[in-house]
Amino acid sequence: MPKKVLLVDDAAMFLEIQKDFLKMSSISVLCAKDGQEALEKTRILCPDLLVMDLHMPRMTGAECCAAIKADPALSSIPVIMATSAGNQHDHELCRESGCDGLLTKPFERGLFLDTVRRFIPELDRREGRMPFVSAIRFQAFRVTMTGTILDLSARGIFVATDYELDVGTEVVLTFSLSEGNNSLMQAKGVIRWKNTPSERIKAKYPPGFGLEFTAIAGESLSAFQHVLSKSGM
Repeated sequence: MPKKVLLVDDAAMFLEIQKDFLKMSSISVLCAKDGQEALEKTRILCPDLLVMDLHMPRMTGAECCAAIKADPALSSIPVIMATSAGNQHDHELCRESGCDGLLTKPFERGLFLDTVRRFIPELDRREGRMPFVSAIRFQAFRVTMTGTILDLSARGIFVATDYELDVGTEVVLTFSLSEGNNSLMQAKGVIRWKNTPSERIKAKYPPGFGLEFTAIAGESLSAFQHVLSKSGM
């Protein structure tokens, strides 16, 4: 059975944003509009994770989280609290409620998915990916590093490398789209998740990172699209 995530927010806009982030995943998405409804649904449906806003009517997110953590039958369910960035008092309320993680609004897609993946490693985006092996050079902080691409999709790549860079790091990439280096691709991207020796998000992958493209050079774009179309993606 697919994992279940309960999204809790009294603002329909934020529910829709989160649902859009998860629409490519294999998990089942549930929704609630306040803490009381979330608590009732948690008792009945036992979701695998809650992502819950702090400020809501009837019962706040902090009150709901505290009730979940106080119930032996529910306390093992992880709860990610969401609140506005920069409000230290709200952050303290979330932590005091016993939450397992914290997100700030407005949500950023990559960080949101990375945070959910901490608790549901099975999360995937259901986007077409294909095995693709190519040496790569990438630059961050004016330092040039190397690695090996192991797969790619229309959105990004996985790079196997011993260099450890933080999630959110922006990098400039150069790699070959075909044997013989006849077609070099130049692009920019952001590291969205990483595998480290101590924490493997994807156990079958070596140390490295998953990267999302943010820009592809004009002369590289058509060649990249051609590679994807040949693979049926």
